[in-house]
Amino acid sequence: MLQDTASTPPADPAPLDPMSTGMPGAGFSGSSDAAAFNQMGFEHMIQNMDTVAWTVLVVLVIMSAGSWYFTFVNFVKNMVIRARAEKVIRSFWETANAQDAIRFMEEQPPNEPFSKIALDCAQAAAHHQRHEGSRLVEALNRSEFIDRALRQAVTRESAKLENGMTWLATVGATAPFVGLLGTVWGIYHALIRIGATGQASIDAVAGPVGEALIMTAIGLFVAIPAVLAYNFFNRINRNTNANFDTFAHDLHDFFATGSRVGEMGGKH
Repeated sequence: MLQDTASTPPADPAPLDPMSTGMPGAGFSGSSDAAAFNQMGFEHMIQNMDTVAWTVLVVLVIMSAGSWYFTFVNFVKNMVIRARAEKVIRSFWETANAQDAIRFMEEQPPNEPFSKIALDCAQAAAHHQRHEGSRLVEALNRSEFIDRALRQAVTRESAKLENGMTWLATVGATAPFVGLLGTVWGIYHALIRIGATGQASIDAVAGPVGEALIMTAIGLFVAIPAVLAYNFFNRINRNTNANFDTFAHDLHDFFATGSRVGEMGGKH
């Protein structure tokens, strides 16, 4: 008997493979994601930067280089000062002869601040003594003359401690905004490209915008170390300035009255 083909149901068609037919599917979503991710990279950003973006990036690099330079220099300088301070002060007060103590201070390195304060005080006392009976002595007594010399010396050495602090403060305050300027400029150009191509899908927007946001991240990476360094050195400088003042008061008592009133070494 012949089989009735009309009553036989047709077989289900085989499922189509998106990869083999070229239809949009999972394979193409992976490649589009990779392309979008590539557009967010630093290398792609460098290749598509214009003059303004390059200027912003160069400014951030200069800011970062200057911040790390002053951070290293100030760290070494403060560590050396702190390491020598106790020895210099103790040796000065423990030297029995004032001339030997002054000679010891003269042998210290040029960047040692406590010895320079002591030498300025000793020179002021000697200068005032040499001009006894002159109009200088009539205008200022010994205590006032020495006090003025000490104030100038402390101010000078304190100002040296501030070297680079203005740069660190400026970078910490402005670097995020410089990076934000680069981001705004990058997003502006990204929107122009999107409008020109007519593509407003998420994969078309995410790449250029993510690329532009790299500038903000660079600005933050520049600013955060500068702020931390500024706060660190600001605290160290306050302690050093307090030691300057204490040492200056003891020097004033010693050279003005001939004896030192203080905790270290008692009276000399």
